[in-house]
Amino acid sequence: MVQETSGREPLEEKGAPAARRKGVSRKYALALLAFSAAAAVFAAVLAPPRPKTETPPAKEIDAKTPEFSLPPVQGRTLGLSSADLKGGVSLVNVFASWCEACKREHPFLMELAKRNIVPIHGLNFKDKPADAQAWLDGRGDPYARTGADIDGRVAKDWKIKGIPVTFVVDPMGETVYKRLGVLNAELFEEEILPLIDKFQEKIGKRNNEE
Repeated sequence: MVQETSGREPLEEKGAPAARRKGVSRKYALALLAFSAAAAVFAAVLAPPRPKTETPPAKEIDAKTPEFSLPPVQGRTLGLSSADLKGGVSLVNVFASWCEACKREHPFLMELAKRNIVPIHGLNFKDKPADAQAWLDGRGDPYARTGADIDGRVAKDWKIKGIPVTFVVDPMGETVYKRLGVLNAELFEEEILPLIDKFQEKIGKRNNEE
């Protein structure tokens, strides 16, 4: 007499391979995780050092304020000299009418000039006199003084290799900050304003002591 069956595997035999597969998968996942962590550590050790930011610490700035005296941009009355940069903290912004990046930066300089936080001086780099005048007449003039560096001599002495560039000059006339590229509100608030506040505070304390 033939015994009837349900046609299904016993539960113990069916579940055993699945359990074994689950255990193998778990071991594989843990091994993969350990390998990934080790690879990350290894990559961090071998990774090259991160490049310096555009604005190095003051002690690493490769530009010292040169001695110079420049005539004003055509249509302006006040030129710019190194002597004008002493006695108070100031900004020097290097610009030109042919500079596309300067066009993006100019609206912020106009807004900054309205806030009257710090004097902004302009160094006009290798520009045609008429073009420089048209630039300031048409777009607005945020500068207290402007120097026409037509042959680029002062820019070369200041180690300027591209524009726009903005310098912070301390009350002694020393360059303490250099920013290559377009200046904006975020950079000003985070990097420049703290320097300005520091030097203006020192000037205020000195005046009070006198």
